[in-house]
Amino acid sequence: MFTNGMQRALANRGSRMLGRIRRTFIVAAVGFAAVVVPFLGAESASAHGFSSTVYAKIAAGDEGHIRTGVELEYDLLVVSAADAGDDDPLFQAGTAAFEADDTAAQAAALKSHASAVLGYVSDRLSVSSRGAVCRPTQVGDATIGEREGVPYADLLLDWTCPERGDEHVVRSGLFPDGEGYVKGTKTIVTYEIDGRSGSAALDAANPSFSTAQAWYERFGEFFLLGAEHLLSGIDHILFLLALIAGSRRLREIVLAATSFTLAHSVTFMLAALGLVEVPGVIVEPIIALSIAVVAGWHLWGIWRRGERAADLETAGRGHFSLDRAGWIRLGVVFCFGLVHGLGFAGALGIDEAWSWTLLWSLLVFNVGIEVVQLTIIAVVFPLLFVLRRRAPKAGLRATGAVSAGVSIMGLIWFVQRVSGS
Repeated sequence: MFTNGMQRALANRGSRMLGRIRRTFIVAAVGFAAVVVPFLGAESASAHGFSSTVYAKIAAGDEGHIRTGVELEYDLLVVSAADAGDDDPLFQAGTAAFEADDTAAQAAALKSHASAVLGYVSDRLSVSSRGAVCRPTQVGDATIGEREGVPYADLLLDWTCPERGDEHVVRSGLFPDGEGYVKGTKTIVTYEIDGRSGSAALDAANPSFSTAQAWYERFGEFFLLGAEHLLSGIDHILFLLALIAGSRRLREIVLAATSFTLAHSVTFMLAALGLVEVPGVIVEPIIALSIAVVAGWHLWGIWRRGERAADLETAGRGHFSLDRAGWIRLGVVFCFGLVHGLGFAGALGIDEAWSWTLLWSLLVFNVGIEVVQLTIIAVVFPLLFVLRRRAPKAGLRATGAVSAGVSIMGLIWFVQRVSGS
């Protein structure tokens, strides 16, 4: 009788304790989400966020010309060119066409104001040979394309150089911070000229490059570009935080990060080299969904197992000492990593044929991503590990709150990206 009473008392006590954990977890999650939702949700819905990327492809043209294909965000080009040229009709027509999502009207607006558009671009993008600036001429009318769901204006320019040489200097200052519309614009250049081929990343700190530069001189630019892309991509950072929060042991976050790295490296390289192509309207919603799923995985563990959520369910099997849940999670992370790789590739927009120079540039870009990723893990996971050791309940609440907020963000972004809002 006494034993049965003790068992019932212990069971009731355990039930009350689990109830308190769940209530505390829900309150913390709601509070966390209430703080971050207004900020993160708004960022995801913006067309080009706080930065922009320009794409330029340079090759030898006819009769000694230098042919350049330039791709710029349409709405940003309209606003900037209209402001620089004091051309209000361009702003009115271009903005109306953008809001109506009418590509024909967008192309017509650029055609009607071709001089203002060309003037803006040629004042901020230049090609020179032997110190002499080449003169640009627009070839045909601007057309409208799309990158990652954003309308882009495609311009074709032929440059006539007064002095011919075996090297050319390309300089870009398009969409500078001083205009006040975006910050940190990157110009990704791919070229095949002067008997050389390769790629370069230009920005305010490194606005120009020479086709005569050695390949290793440009690697630092791509390393920084990769690092900045991860830091500026809040969705990728939240995915990483969800991995950290749900990892019960150091080996789990190491294996999860390794699995994610291997997966996104494969698709990143294939997509950037033009061997795999998946539309952004498919990739971006899946990335958002992956954030919600990985974060929700940890939430489910807390809800189902309470204080024991951080314990291994069974004895670890194999060399990695993972239980069944750990192996399943690792497989899920790998699959989602394949999709994130397509998202990383979209930042470069390179779809050229195979070349060793381009391959090394892409690898360095990927290394920049990995360094930032490992740095975040090295900073966050030890803090979480100490918290879990010294105050297990507080650690559980903290990871639960983070996972809940991240999962909510992922679901919000998923709905926004599917609906196109």
